[in-house]
Amino acid sequence: MAMLATFWIVLLVALNAPAGNGQSVQTDPSKSGFVGDTVELRCVFINGKPPVKISQVTWQKLINGTKQNVATANPDLGVSVLPPFKDRVSFKHPAVRQRTSTQSAPSTLEDTTIVFSNLRLSDEAAYICEYTTFPAGNRENMVNLTVFARPVTQMTLTSATIVARTPKRKIPVATCMSANGKPPSIIKWDTTLKGEATFQETRNPNGTVTVRSNYIVLPSRETHRQKLTCIVTYHTDRFIDSVILNVQYEPEVKIEGFDGNWYLNRQDVKLTCNADANPAVTIYQWKLLNGSLPNNIEIKNNTLFFKGPVTYEFGGTYVCDATNSIGTRSGLVEVNVTEKPMPQGPPGGIFGMLGVVVVAGLIVGVVATICMVYRRRQKPRTETDNDLIAVADSCLTKPEAPGIEAPEKPESPTRTDLPPAHKPAPPPPKKKSSDMKSGLTSDEIQVVHLDREYEIQKIPLQPPYYDMAQSESTAFTDKPNSGNKELPNPADYVSCRHPGNQEQFVEPPPPSAYTPVTFLPQIPYTQHPTNITPMYTFQPNAAPPGPRPPFNYPKEQSV
Repeated sequence: MAMLATFWIVLLVALNAPAGNGQSVQTDPSKSGFVGDTVELRCVFINGKPPVKISQVTWQKLINGTKQNVATANPDLGVSVLPPFKDRVSFKHPAVRQRTSTQSAPSTLEDTTIVFSNLRLSDEAAYICEYTTFPAGNRENMVNLTVFARPVTQMTLTSATIVARTPKRKIPVATCMSANGKPPSIIKWDTTLKGEATFQETRNPNGTVTVRSNYIVLPSRETHRQKLTCIVTYHTDRFIDSVILNVQYEPEVKIEGFDGNWYLNRQDVKLTCNADANPAVTIYQWKLLNGSLPNNIEIKNNTLFFKGPVTYEFGGTYVCDATNSIGTRSGLVEVNVTEKPMPQGPPGGIFGMLGVVVVAGLIVGVVATICMVYRRRQKPRTETDNDLIAVADSCLTKPEAPGIEAPEKPESPTRTDLPPAHKPAPPPPKKKSSDMKSGLTSDEIQVVHLDREYEIQKIPLQPPYYDMAQSESTAFTDKPNSGNKELPNPADYVSCRHPGNQEQFVEPPPPSAYTPVTFLPQIPYTQHPTNITPMYTFQPNAAPPGPRPPFNYPKEQSV
């Protein structure tokens, strides 16, 4: 059994040896060409070792699953091309067309490429190149042939003459067509004319496609002499064509010559009827509404000449009728005659003057707004304080009673007339800016002097001296002369205080060696003799004392 299995394996290997040694047919996957061109369909046989014998080569056309012979090459019988392709198909290499009947002649059928000339749309199909060999059998391969058709492109006007009639309606004015193309072309329009394009594709029996595009506009005077450009793209080809529209329309009439300043005895005045029309105007007619034309008028073509000086008879509404082959249109102007010439203003007339006035007003308004905003931003926060200073000044200017003179301000903040026994007290602690709202400065305090027996001297109250400039630091204060933003309560103080800006504090100078003197005694605790009977004695069963009245410190007299 083992020997039988080995025999069958060897036999199968021997039968398949040629295929295993690399016999094959090589072709291009696909080929293409345009109608009328020439194309080659390559077919090459790759022989193996040991080589096999080529008996015949056949080209076939595959149509709907059916094979149709095109051409045959036989080493003994030569080349044969069937009638449908006989005039357009041939083998590329001349050696294939020669017969090789002798045994010694080498094989000439390894390259059996055929040439298609004058391609037709019907040539588009799949073609099979088949080799018949011995003992390897048949070998074949297939190539797809695609045939393109270049379109015929043209652009035309739908009508040689386009008429803009009333009522107005949209009509096609130009047509761009790409006919019998495969594959279909792409059409685009390039123009500044307002309109819309329509597209239509038609498939022909031979497989080609015709593309047609119309450009639709509303004919008018504005569309006359407009340019339309059609752009057709097919593969890498580009076709461009243009036309100029010729639109016929009725006249557009405008009367010129009246400048609004026709006055009595003016000379050489005229009216001209200008008409824009296609075709040109052939007839001009002048008339005067509600009357007849003056006798001293001469008509030449489209111009109405007034002979002699201007009179009131020249006034009225003049009408000009212009006629061409399309229709008649009219224009009118109303002429007013004045007694005297109207004043001629500067260039631009009254509208120019109004424009200048408006622009100047806008500029002034903008400048005023900017100034107001700037002043508001630059306005200091102490504006309220300035108002309070004015109030304080009004307090100072209050008239005094007769016979009483206002005391003068001390010349120096340092007192030189103090008793030698009064030594300066330590300076007061430095307060924060938030605690200075109700503080007093050196110029606002009236110091009361004490004698050696600590009696209060009766000194008349003195009004303060207001110096609007910023004062220097004194020995009686730890900040410059600046007060609060609000006036003091008149019930607590004798006179008005100098208001100031709390935020304008400066760094205080070092403490002075001489501190302010108060009315309080310098030795608050006096040594008493030891033999004096104490004021209070301890009583075990005595009732608890009543509440003490609050102690009232002597109030400072300040200004």
